[in-house]
Amino acid sequence: MRRVSSDGMRQIGEVAETVGLSQRTIRHWDEVDLVPPSGRSAGGFRLYTEADIERLRLVKSLKPLDLSLEEIRELLSIRDQLGLLSEGGGIESLRERLSTYADRAETRCLDLRAQLDEIERLARRLRNEANGEADIT
Repeated sequence: MRRVSSDGMRQIGEVAETVGLSQRTIRHWDEVDLVPPSGRSAGGFRLYTEADIERLRLVKSLKPLDLSLEEIRELLSIRDQLGLLSEGGGIESLRERLSTYADRAETRCLDLRAQLDEIERLARRLRNEANGEADIT
């Protein structure tokens, strides 16, 4: 059952289930000021908006890039600033900084594809051996 507060905010348990993260991870990201909740209930429970949930999803998607918490924080800050600025004043610098993260993501994709190719070759080799076939890799 979805528990939504009167102002549309959701509690951490449901958010954790929705995003596919542990409550512990979400609490940690709050404690290190990566993704703080937008509110608290009268009893002190963390309450999250849809925007908070999207931010949690984004941070989760960044994990395979092996970024430090500080780098993730910087990337989020850049995106936040870009969302607030109109053309001009510093926007080009922010786009350049964001581009470096895009480059890193693309490099990581290439690395992961190479790893996957290697694992697929190994799987075929083992399957062939299991079937008594010659290694044709």
